[in-house]
Amino acid sequence: MAKVSRMSDPMEQLLENVDVFIFDCDGVIWRGDSVIDGIPETLEKLRALGKKMFFVTNNSTKSRAGYKKKFDSLGLNVPSEEIFSSSFAAAAYFEQTKFKDTGKKVYIIGEVGICEELDLINIPWIGGPNDKDLVPNMAPGGRVEHDHDVGAVVVGFDRHINYHKIQTAQLCINENPGCEFIATNLDAVTHLTDAQEWAGNGSMVGAIKGCTGKEPTVVGKPSPLMIDYLCDQLGLERGRICMVGDRLDTDILFGTDNGLKSLLVLSGVTTEEKLLSEENEITPDFYADTINDFFVKETA
Repeated sequence: MAKVSRMSDPMEQLLENVDVFIFDCDGVIWRGDSVIDGIPETLEKLRALGKKMFFVTNNSTKSRAGYKKKFDSLGLNVPSEEIFSSSFAAAAYFEQTKFKDTGKKVYIIGEVGICEELDLINIPWIGGPNDKDLVPNMAPGGRVEHDHDVGAVVVGFDRHINYHKIQTAQLCINENPGCEFIATNLDAVTHLTDAQEWAGNGSMVGAIKGCTGKEPTVVGKPSPLMIDYLCDQLGLERGRICMVGDRLDTDILFGTDNGLKSLLVLSGVTTEEKLLSEENEITPDFYADTINDFFVKETA
């Protein structure tokens, strides 16, 4: 059985030793389009203690501006500069690698979030929502024509993924010299609704891996790109940062691999049974039911 302690004294175990909290969103702050009970009040209490907070999501379907609208709609007072999505991480990767200087364009499997973030840094792209209704000609002699100026394929969560997109991506990666294969994340499942789990971006990335035989560069959690960006830009001290999430293989691994404290909450995809099982090799510092447990309820 994995040895992980349930948080029992949040002030001593966590709050006194952490200046910055990085929160995953799906399964921690909300489920689908429903905020988890008590979360707005908990976030306000953390702000009252002077804690810095950032909200980092592997979901690439929205840009930072799009996520700001979601936070607002759920009654969560979160400034846009505290929000980091994997769509932004993809754009940050292209900036870091000076992709724009190549004169190439990006083919997107994904939704509007990636498109909006690339527009902000003036990187040309094709595909994305524009290809959602395309059907390839598979009659005798049929073929898909692809753009030979594509220098990177980005695969993000796409509710309209289709065979045309998969074929275009494999042609670009397999036939365009030096074409990069970028994945926003490898999440197996996601929270489209609060009724059940849904197949995540890992299924879409897997389709492209299967037809190209290549491994992607992953820019979302647990990749270090986003924490490197935060620490470099804001001068944060890693030892005083705590990653809080509901997934072992992305959120908690993001923390442990990058020198952060970590706490798993049971309000999302990971059960207590899975966390404590002998098979689990990814262990957070502590776990709790929800982030509301950061503050002990006073008893009468």
